[in-house]
This record gives sequence, structure tokens and C-alpha cells, in this order.
Amino acid sequence: MTRAAIIGSGPNGLSAAITLAQAGVEVHVFEGRETIGGAASTDEVTLPGFQHDLGSSVFPMGMASPFFRSLPLADFGLRWIEPDAPLAHSLDDGTAVILEHDLAATAAGLGEDGKSYSKLMQPLMEHWADLCDEILGPVIHWPSHPILMARFGIFAALPATVLAKTLFRGVRARALFAGTAAHSVLPLERPFSAAVGLVLGAAGHASGWPVAAGGAQSICDALAGYLRMLGGKIVTGHKVLTLAELQDVDIVLGDISPRQLSEMADSEISPAYRRSLNTYRYGPAVFKVDWALSEPIPWKAKECSRAATVHLGGMLEEFAASERAPWHGRVEARPFVLLTQPSLFDPARAPAGKHTAWGYCHVPNGFTGDMTARIEARIEAQVERFAPGFRDCILARKSWSPAQFEVWNPNMIGGDLSGGAMTMGQLLFRPTSWQYRTSNRRIYLCSASTPPGGGVHGMCGYHAATAALKDLGLG
Repeated sequence: MTRAAIIGSGPNGLSAAITLAQAGVEVHVFEGRETIGGAASTDEVTLPGFQHDLGSSVFPMGMASPFFRSLPLADFGLRWIEPDAPLAHSLDDGTAVILEHDLAATAAGLGEDGKSYSKLMQPLMEHWADLCDEILGPVIHWPSHPILMARFGIFAALPATVLAKTLFRGVRARALFAGTAAHSVLPLERPFSAAVGLVLGAAGHASGWPVAAGGAQSICDALAGYLRMLGGKIVTGHKVLTLAELQDVDIVLGDISPRQLSEMADSEISPAYRRSLNTYRYGPAVFKVDWALSEPIPWKAKECSRAATVHLGGMLEEFAASERAPWHGRVEARPFVLLTQPSLFDPARAPAGKHTAWGYCHVPNGFTGDMTARIEARIEAQVERFAPGFRDCILARKSWSPAQFEVWNPNMIGGDLSGGAMTMGQLLFRPTSWQYRTSNRRIYLCSASTPPGGGVHGMCGYHAATAALKDLGLG
């Protein structure tokens, strides 16, 4: 029987393991920590009984993932909870722009821009399953839906600021699109920064922005349960330091960063390939604060309580300045804050009557300045700006600097949650022109640093394992 070792038990590592096990490969997953999950983990980090998602918390691409949808994950405890609205974007006038499940309802809240918004999003929403298959498929392939992809590509290639200012006249539609595009962690003036905004907007209308009941941990627990049913083994508390430890297996798939592979591989990869790994570029980091709260966040715009995800930062121009700053070594005084409040929809996250929330902003990669208290204060000031009295609700907090993130999860180089900068070159060749394969025919990469990139969807692991099976003559 062919034997495989998987390094890392995040969603991609587990997805790779499942794909191999389904093909009859004997699989062992090695996880350095005592618990599985990688960035899709949940733990009590503030007070007892308060369950916090340590990395990702809302999963539009998890719900949409073709691979996840092919698995019986509900049989292993995964349950999606869909908030009343996918997203709220708070404004300084005390109102909020709401991304509704219903496209027409969203358009109605955008006034004069409603018609333009509907025209932009309707084709993507109506063909959402096909769009997911294309954008989560192999980077270089002949599209099965060329007309859909041509339409998507025309708008996706634009800078988010250009698309927003060209299509929309009002501040509400421009702000809504800027917030979704800011998930790209790119300056909004850069080409292709509009792509993520289009995808996440269409996801909200087509399948939603759900949370996982019990926390992000339940996604990896379900994947692990299914893998064990297939005969796969998971070994926790075993940190692989060098690939020489894994000489007794036929193939190795690493749910690790390019830098980690370079450090682990020793002489098992070529000098040229090692150089390509070492020149891989990482993007801005995140600075995150988890809160245990005595009550729900007191939003000025009450409709913000309808969504698990809230964007804080006002207008398009403020978002653009905030997302430009980390690429130049700065943090804006009023940064874009991405906030989640999952306990509003999943009471299991906190003791009765209490709540959890977290907020993060983007900061320069490897940000090490003595700024922890200052950035924490800026994040909380942004929440207070749109929810006066928020600070009075805080029972406890836990802050995560980029350095702390990297210690917790070594995949997060310099605090980069996305697995690498989403630059044009790295969109196509992520991390190198070899993509999942390496210079050693038994070693593969399957992390978020490979196509299609960051997000909890398992497709990086699925594609890497599919490539390995093809090379082995098993696929």
C-alpha cells in the first residue's frame, strides 16, 4: 500500500489526507500542537466558558467549497449557522449598509446605486456554483464556463477603487464594496483587488457567510472524524523538524509555508527550488483582539446585530487609506476593523447572557514595534465609534500581535493570515511555478500558500493530493 505523511492538521492538510485516503493510500497526519485545526481552531483564551475562534470565524468559502460539499461532514458534527444577514457595514451617520441574502433587498438599501449593484452581482449569484468551481479550481485551466469567467474577469481585474467609483455614485454602495474588497489584504488601488469583493458579495447572496456551530474547531473535528473513518491516523504533539524523519513514506504533503518547507527539506530539494521558496513574498499581518463581553455590542445602527460580520471604517476613502498603509510600514490611526460577533447566533460560544467577539486590523508584516497597547486601543476606538459604550461591556480581552500569531501557528509568517501576498505574480504562481509539486517527486505543498490561496475551503489540500495521486498513477 502507498504510504503518505501529511504535515499539519489545518483544513488543507486534513482535506489532502482525506483525498488520499479515499484513493486507498495509508495516511498519517502529524500535528505539532496537542490539538488539531491550525488557524481553524477554537479555545477559551479570555475567561472560562467563552469560546473564541483563534483564526478564521466566518466561512463563506467553506459553505461554498466543492470539496467540503462532497463530504458527509454533517454526519461528523459540522453544522452551519447562517445569520439573518451576511454582513453589516456601519456608517458615521448612525445607519448601516446591509448585505442581505436577498439581492433585491440589498439593492433597495443602496438607493440610486441599487440598479448598478444588481446588474453587477446577479450573474455571479445566479451562476454561483459554476463560479466556485472555476475560481477554486486549478489556476491554469480551460474554463468550463468561458462567458461567465470573461464577465467576472473584466470586473475582477480592476482596482476596487476604480470599480466602486465607476459603477456607484453614492457613499453607501462604495463603502459596502470597499469593505468586502478589503478582505483581499491588498491596497484597493491595485489591479485585481476587486476580485475578492465580487466573490464575497456573490457568496453572501448565493450561499451566505455562515459560522460553524460550536466554533471553527468543529470544521476540522468533522474532517478528522471522516478521515479516521477512512482509516487515516492523526498524531498530535509531534512536530516534524526535518523531512529526513519521514523517509519511510512514499509521499509527503506539507500544510506548511514555503519558508517552513525550505527549513525542513535540507538537501531533499534542489538549490534552485529552495531559492524560489525563499523569495516567496508574505503579505500584511493581522493584529487581533478577542473579547469576552457582558452583553451584546451596543451598535448605534441596531441592524448591525443582524450580522455575524461587521465592517468598521466608514467610507471608501478611509478603507483605501487603511489598506494602503501596511504595505508602507504604517498603521492608520483609524484602521479598517473586521469584527465578528458569533455568539449572537450560536449561544454555545459564551455563558448564558454573555457574548464573545473579536476584531482585527491589518498591520505591516512582522510588525514588532512597541505598539501593542496603541493598536489595541485603535481597534477598540473604532468599535466605540460605531457602538458607544462598547468598552463598558468588556469583561476580558486577549490581544494577538503578529509575532504571537506566528508563535501560535508557524504557517502565519510575520502574522500573515492569508498564506502569502496576493500580488499578481503570486496569484498565478503560488508559491512558485511548480505550485503543489516541488523539485523532489515525493514532496508536495498543500497549504494556503498554494492555489487557490487563503480561506477555509480545503481546495489547496484537495488539488495537491490530486496531483500526487496522478503522479503515483492512482488518479
